[in-house]
Amino acid sequence: MSNHVYKKVELVGSSKTSVTDAIEAAISRASKTMRNLDWFEVDQIRGHIKNGSVEHYQVSMKVGFRIDD
Repeated sequence: MSNHVYKKVELVGSSKTSVTDAIEAAISRASKTMRNLDWFEVDQIRGHIKNGSVEHYQVSMKVGFRIDD
């Protein structure tokens, strides 16, 4: 296995349907402009409540990408 160097960036994804959709939306969008995305870690989950129910979910995460050799 080769030695790799990674960089982490912070992303915030949101969704009206679920935490999973918020994560997937952020990663999908980031992958359009970033290469070598390898992993993510969720830092925070929060959301907005309206009239007693969840209006939307928001997930703060770090995404790691491999630096090119």
